[in-house]
Amino acid sequence: MIEFNALFPLYITENLEALKDFYTTVFGFEAVFFDAEFYLHLQHPVNNSQIGFLLPGHATQPEFLHAQAQTEGHVISFDVDSARVAFDKATEAGLDIIFTYTEEPWGQNHFMVRDPAGFVVDLVENVN
Repeated sequence: MIEFNALFPLYITENLEALKDFYTTVFGFEAVFFDAEFYLHLQHPVNNSQIGFLLPGHATQPEFLHAQAQTEGHVISFDVDSARVAFDKATEAGLDIIFTYTEEPWGQNHFMVRDPAGFVVDLVENVN
C-alpha cells in the first residue's frame, strides 16, 4: 500500500489571480504557493482542505497537462454546517449562484455557485 499525507484536486485553467481572490475571500483558504505564471496551491488553515490550479500549456509540464480542464461534468463540493446560512452569505456577497438553495428529499440541503474559472462549487449540508 502507498501511504500519502493529503489528497487534493488539481485543475488546469486560466486566471489564477481571480481564483486566488475567490477562494481566499469566500472560503478562507490561504495561498501556500502562488506564481501567477504557473501554479496556485490553496490550503484551508482550519480543516487543511487543499486545491490546486495550474495554467494550461505550461512548458515545464508534460503535454497531457496542457489542456484546460472542462468546467462541466464535475463538481467541487464543500461540506458546510448550514447551507441556508452559506446561501444567505453567498447571496449577500453577490456570488454567481447557478442552483438555488434546495432541501433534497435524501437528506441534503445545498446550493451551487460558479467560481471565476467556471467550475461548479456545491455547498452541501447533510441533515440526516
